[in-house]
Amino acid sequence: MPELAETYACVPSTERGRGILISGDPKSNKVLYTNGRSVIILDLINPLNVSIYGEHAYPATVARFSPNGEWIASADVSGTVRIWGAHNDHVLKKEFKVLSGRIDDLQWSPDGLRIVASGDGKGKSLVRAFMWDSGTNVGEFDGHSRRVLSCAFKPTRPFRIVTCGEDFLVNFYEGPPFKFKQSHRDHANFVNCVRFSPDGSKFITVSSDKKGIIFEGKSGEKIGELSSEDPHKGSIYAVSWSPDGKQVLTVSADKTAKVWDISEDGSGKLKKTLTCSGSGGVDDMLVGCLWQNDHLVTISLGGTISLFSASNLENSPLQLSGHMKNITSLAVLNSDPKCTLSSSYDGLIVKWVRGLGYSGKLQRKENSQIKCFAAAEKEIVTSGFDNKIWRVSFHGDQFGDGDSVDIGSQPKDLSLALLSPELALVTTDSGVVMLCGSKVVSTINLGFAVTASAVAPDGSEAVVGGQDGKLHIFCITGDTLKEEAVLEKHRGAITVIRYSPDFSMFASGDANREAIVWDRVSREVKLKNMLYHTARINCLAWSPNSSMVATGSLDTCVIIYEVDKPASSRITIKGAHLGGVYGLAFTDEDSVVSSGEDACVRVWKLTPQ
Repeated sequence: MPELAETYACVPSTERGRGILISGDPKSNKVLYTNGRSVIILDLINPLNVSIYGEHAYPATVARFSPNGEWIASADVSGTVRIWGAHNDHVLKKEFKVLSGRIDDLQWSPDGLRIVASGDGKGKSLVRAFMWDSGTNVGEFDGHSRRVLSCAFKPTRPFRIVTCGEDFLVNFYEGPPFKFKQSHRDHANFVNCVRFSPDGSKFITVSSDKKGIIFEGKSGEKIGELSSEDPHKGSIYAVSWSPDGKQVLTVSADKTAKVWDISEDGSGKLKKTLTCSGSGGVDDMLVGCLWQNDHLVTISLGGTISLFSASNLENSPLQLSGHMKNITSLAVLNSDPKCTLSSSYDGLIVKWVRGLGYSGKLQRKENSQIKCFAAAEKEIVTSGFDNKIWRVSFHGDQFGDGDSVDIGSQPKDLSLALLSPELALVTTDSGVVMLCGSKVVSTINLGFAVTASAVAPDGSEAVVGGQDGKLHIFCITGDTLKEEAVLEKHRGAITVIRYSPDFSMFASGDANREAIVWDRVSREVKLKNMLYHTARINCLAWSPNSSMVATGSLDTCVIIYEVDKPASSRITIKGAHLGGVYGLAFTDEDSVVSSGEDACVRVWKLTPQ
């Protein structure tokens, strides 16, 4: 059976104008964050050590480790909280419908028996505290009129709960059972985050009014504020205490993080301002933070995770990043098989190196959306939704200038002749466009609805697939296509076609879940009955020696077939990517890289059967 060798994790989902609340387990240096329906458990010491929980039916919003680190409670936009094991198989323990709307924050009580959750809902039910094993309520939470963005449980007895939200209020509850005690209206804008110090003696709230206010932990009285010397110049989205409770870390839309010394009397004095290297654009706004052991973690709107060292704030941070959206295509460079390029439709291209993981984002001068993506040795070719095909040269991690050509209609598929990469074949709704370099050589209307195409490595032949499931084989001479044969075997629209590296075969996949391998010379079916997916085939890849072909499907599975063996002796990777597999490539004879809608990239080792 194939084994998962490496996972390159997606980055947290972010939203402009809102903070995100990440959390961690101080005992294991692991942090939790969410992207789509996935909850990601990332090890800060070894970022390739990633575990992903994908059982939520709706997009997940926040997750927290229980105080003993054994359980994780995660919540989603439907108001559901799931409690599951932090290790191995992530067994589901309990599931409760807590609020009628999105949950924005949740917190365990220090004894691990209760959970408080806050967010959006109907009427007054914006906060709820319950026993984690039975779901019974432990209090009444009145006093908020709008969405409650954050909540906190006092980590020491006597227990207290503090909530804050879009009604500019900070509410204080005593219990259990919890009852409303008092309300503070010291902020002049949304209150984004509230956190108790580790010893429970104080709590701090931060707001979009650029202020941080410190309160006494037991009585809830205001005792101080963060200093107005060199304050944040934008909304403060999140705050986190140091393990000794003497400092806090704040992050803001002004693209900086600040470390503050908190004195006994509750005033905050600026110790250091931390800035991350970046383009200075909107994506560099900071929206989340966590102080975990010696790590100061900040998260930008673009999803970049920066790790500063608390013991040496002068050091520049280690940066981790990746995709936030569906990764639609992958390319492995022949010149460097350890290096994988992945592209997502929001226009991001990321370089990954085997054994290292994230190796950098590739910045294009023209940062348009990407629909189709192909890579040759020293250049990439992309198409977006603007009818343009871009050819961009790159060396190492740097892109050169790009040339673009407008082909007059929306590109659907893109194929390069690898031995003469000047030649590209682009599929449009009604036909194909041949490009030489960045010039249109010919636009050919084929008279049927075209859905996929591939050009042979030497540029002498092309296979074009149609909506009707037929494969048309064309001979390429100069700038014209001459139809040689029509192959009929598929029962659904063709979704992908790929030539084998040795040019002796090609494989095709369709929307009706079937794949077929064809002999290129005789045009006979070489491998049939490849009918093991349960949904549309999205992508297809050949091994470098042309002995194996892999298919990836909307059904979340990757299936690997050996060409010389019957299809029934296949290897199946179940649940490779939540939401479907969209990109596939072989890096060598026994390793497959896959990507999918969960915005993650995975490397699979195919151990010999």
